[in-house]
Amino acid sequence: MKQSQINETSTAELQEKLAESKKAYSDLKMAHTISPLENPIQLRSHRRTIARIATELTKREVQ
Repeated sequence: MKQSQINETSTAELQEKLAESKKAYSDLKMAHTISPLENPIQLRSHRRTIARIATELTKREVQ
């Protein structure tokens, strides 16, 4: 998810996306532990998406 998409999304949708992304990340991490992923860069991409969404939510709380 790109930053421009995150900025356009409502707060409630961002909270849902954050929960979904965290679940997907933990599933990928577990799958990678059991057997190596074909593309381990997916882990980094999910982690960064989670950070972008969390940062935007925090920014919105402060304002």
